[in-house]
Amino acid sequence: MAKTILIVDDSTSIRQLVSMALKANGYNVVEAVDGKDGLSKLDSQKFDLVVSDVNMPNMNGLEMVKNIKANPQHKFTSIMMLTTESQESLKQEGKALGVRAWLVKPFNKEDLLFAVSKLA
Repeated sequence: MAKTILIVDDSTSIRQLVSMALKANGYNVVEAVDGKDGLSKLDSQKFDLVVSDVNMPNMNGLEMVKNIKANPQHKFTSIMMLTTESQESLKQEGKALGVRAWLVKPFNKEDLLFAVSKLA
């Protein structure tokens, strides 16, 4: 059975790019436009992985991670950040919150697919 991945990013073009790469490799994909939307979609079905941006309106990616990990139902869901943010302090904050991988934009498709294959 195909793994299902939630992509959370306020950029339509990034969501489409990531979605096309994942779908072409056999993954099911659901898209969300920000952290709040991501949280609401998490409750609709089981996801094997969440791929999220950090900087988004309404709720940023790290706030969303805090909410995901605080919910016993989603506590063990794997999370990967896909963001322009490369500061070590943010990476460490993400790791402390439970983020398993951090990929910096611009990214290449092979790096994305490798990380997803290890986490999903």
